Amino acid sequence: MNAKQTKRIVVKVGSSLVTNNGEGLDHAAIAKWADQMATLLTAGHEVLMVSSGAIAEGMQRLGWTKRPQEIHQLQAAAAVGQMGLVQVYESCFARFNLRSAQILLTNSDLANAERNANAKATLDTLLKLGVVPIINENDTVVTDEIKFGDNDSLAALVTNLVHADLLIILTDQGGLYTTDPRQNPNASLLSHATAGDPALEKMAGGAGSELSKGGMLTKVLAAKLASQTGASTIIASGHEPEVLTRLLSGELLGTRLDSL
Repeated sequence: MNAKQTKRIVVKVGSSLVTNNGEGLDHAAIAKWADQMATLLTAGHEVLMVSSGAIAEGMQRLGWTKRPQEIHQLQAAAAVGQMGLVQVYESCFARFNLRSAQILLTNSDLANAERNANAKATLDTLLKLGVVPIINENDTVVTDEIKFGDNDSLAALVTNLVHADLLIILTDQGGLYTTDPRQNPNASLLSHATAGDPALEKMAGGAGSELSKGGMLTKVLAAKLASQTGASTIIASGHEPEVLTRLLSGELLGTRLDSL
C-alpha cells in the first residue's frame, strides 16, 4: 500500500519540531501541522497525532533553563507543560475548523486488556467524529518514558492499537542514514528498507539533542513494533515544507520501512 492509499495515519512529532530550542512551544510550527492535518482530513484520511513537548513547555513556564534530573521535577514540568501543549494545539487547530482531543496514555494502559479496549473504542469514536486525537505519554504517573525513552514507541503502540495503515515519525533528520550524517558527510540516506531488519538497528545512532531523549534507534524499533500489525513507517524531516501533504500525495521523502 502506498502513502496515497492509506486511510488511517499516526503522525509523531518530536520536541525539536514543536519547541523553540527549549524556549517553550513554537506556535507557528504547530499551526503548520494543523494546516497540513486539515488538508489530510479533507482528502479523506483519519489522523492521530502523538506529540512531544510537554516537559519543554513546562520548563519554560517554570523558568528552568536546564532539564532537571530528578524524576518528580520532570513530572511536575510535564504537568505544567501539558496545559500549554493542549492550549496551543486547540487554538491552532481551531483556526482550520478542526476539533482536537487530548489523550494521555501509558504502556500499562495498553497492556491491560480492558483499558486497551476502552482506549481503542474512544479513539475510533473520535476519528469517526472527525476529531484529531493529540496523544502523549502520561508523564505525571510514568517514570520509564521520562528516564529512558520517548514517544516513538508510544506512537507505534497507538498504531497497533487502532490498526493504522501508516506511522509517520517526523524528526530533525532527513531519515535513516547509513551512518550519522552530523558526523560523516559521506553518509547516505536509505530510501527504503524492511522494518525489523537487524542491520537497521546497528546503523541507528544514539540520542539526539539535549532536549530530545530519542535517537534514530528508537525510531527504527518503533517501525519494527508498528510492522506487527502490518503498518508501514516513514521517518522523515519535519523541517521539509508541507511534509505531510507531500508524503500523502505519493512523494518519496525520508526513509520508508515496510513490514515483511
